[in-house]
Amino acid sequence: MRLTDYERSVQREIEKWQHGDVSLVAQAMNWAMAPMDWVIERVVPEEIVDQADKAISQFLSMLNVGSTWTYDPTEVLKSAKKRGIDAASIVDLQSADLATLDGLSESYFSENAIMAAVEGGGTGLGGAVLIAADIPLLFGINLRLIQQIGASYGFDVSGPEFGPLVLSIFNVASSGSKESKNASLREITVAAAALAHASGYKGRVSGTFRDQNRHLPREIAKNIGGRKIAQMIPIAGAAIGAGINYWFTTETAETAFMLFRALYIERKERL
Repeated sequence: MRLTDYERSVQREIEKWQHGDVSLVAQAMNWAMAPMDWVIERVVPEEIVDQADKAISQFLSMLNVGSTWTYDPTEVLKSAKKRGIDAASIVDLQSADLATLDGLSESYFSENAIMAAVEGGGTGLGGAVLIAADIPLLFGINLRLIQQIGASYGFDVSGPEFGPLVLSIFNVASSGSKESKNASLREITVAAAALAHASGYKGRVSGTFRDQNRHLPREIAKNIGGRKIAQMIPIAGAAIGAGINYWFTTETAETAFMLFRALYIERKERL
């Protein structure tokens, strides 16, 4: 199916994002956290870092369990209607104007980023005691955000079969690397082909969910875990917790925004 001028401009925007460097928010976070990273490497016991990494990995490994999916599709449809989109189901949004869907998607960015920052600031006051609670809350907020953005483009990713795609989004958000972006866009290509031909998306790599993604939870944990441990620092813990959560949620929003737009366009091209 032929693309509109706006859709082609979005394609160019996605390509620029794919080949670009890390975002300004990520650069600022890397700069701010450099002294903390140095302290953690030399002062924090290795077993505490391992505990944080394990908490992240355990949560991400649960993505193939249906009970971890949390968003409300009717809320997305109500928001779409306020923007003039008459859709009876999430799938109907796949036929809506992309520019309008972009506005719907972006409406979820700030509310989730602020929610994550407030949560991180609160748990940051508790030091090591509350880090174990903070990690699943942070990833839960970001999982809901991914589902909301996906639904905004007509893709209901509220099932375990979409675990590989969700993991790829978290991987890009936590690392910002070009390699992770390329891998995530390859995942999008597989998903677009499956959705266009109604063949069922099963992930880019054959095998079980665990076989497909065994390395990603540990990779994501490596990029997030050490920074969460920095919340143990007295007084500064609340500010660090809020900052880390805001950074990660902002990166998740941008990544999901780019990837679901790519999925919308690729699926349309294959019809």
